[in-house]
Amino acid sequence: MLPESTNDTGGAGGGRLAVPMAWLCAEYLADEVLRRAALVPSGSLEYRAGLQALTLTVHLAEEPDRPTGTRAGRRPDEWLRRTAYDRPWPPWVEERLAERLASGGDGPDLALARTAWSRLRNTWVRAVDLDDRTDPASPVDESEQAWLPAWKLGLPLAHLSLYLR
Repeated sequence: MLPESTNDTGGAGGGRLAVPMAWLCAEYLADEVLRRAALVPSGSLEYRAGLQALTLTVHLAEEPDRPTGTRAGRRPDEWLRRTAYDRPWPPWVEERLAERLASGGDGPDLALARTAWSRLRNTWVRAVDLDDRTDPASPVDESEQAWLPAWKLGLPLAHLSLYLR
């Protein structure tokens, strides 16, 4: 197994390890953004949900055949727009994953992205549902919690972390 092998070039049949470099780069960038913002402890459930949401955003915002980091100047603004409250993030994620799968992508990067999305969608956490607030000007009552999918907890954290960068 050669550590320098890349995203399924040569394939597993060629005796090479397929390393999910695009996913690992996206996860590294997301981790840096979240750690710099320092909004929640790095071992918390909120941090993990934010990390997965931001990693998915970073990874899926890139073109599948383009290495991560080729448009470094414009990317954070695009990620900020993608994670904004008024944007339909879950349908965008599902659409991008389906596009990648349809284009023949079945490598380790796509597998990790699909697993992260599945976890964010299927893991439910108790938290304050900011979408159900009747008066946005009133203070948040943290005792009024509801069961929410983890992406609803991670996405605002990812957005705020990007905003504070």
